[in-house]
Amino acid sequence: MIDIRLLEPEDAESYKNLRLESLLNSPAAFSASYDEVQADSIETYKVMFQSENSYTFGAFDADELIGVVTLERETKKKTGHRTMIWGLYVTPYNREIGTGKKLMHTVIDCAKSLEGVEQIFVSVIIKRGTSERLFYALGFVPLGRHKKAVKLGSRYYDEEYMVMTLS
Repeated sequence: MIDIRLLEPEDAESYKNLRLESLLNSPAAFSASYDEVQADSIETYKVMFQSENSYTFGAFDADELIGVVTLERETKKKTGHRTMIWGLYVTPYNREIGTGKKLMHTVIDCAKSLEGVEQIFVSVIIKRGTSERLFYALGFVPLGRHKKAVKLGSRYYDEEYMVMTLS
């Protein structure tokens, strides 16, 4: 049974380890690099998990963290109606059982529960993968494309920006 819950400061080390795994397994899918995240302190994540405008959810199989996703709310007066989802990752052996979809439903429900939130934004590196299909299936619509948004070695990847408007 997969359980989804909001991460707490004591989850920081597990989160960092999973984030590093994500950058090894899917380096083109994220704008951060392995070296950058490896240099982050555990304290960085403890602080993030206590922020009032950041919500990181973890998927657990027993006590093992197997997936994560973060929702951040804009803090400026004119953009406080917007949120951004980032960092969705599920370990390869837990991908085909609906873990990513369950994480996304949880984070969307969180956004809907925040007073004044009207939009959820996400960006995805275009690789013809399951994450693009998942976002479309959940109701996100494309806003635009950033050509050559991420460069990994000598290869470029385009990034698609998507939005879900909440009613």
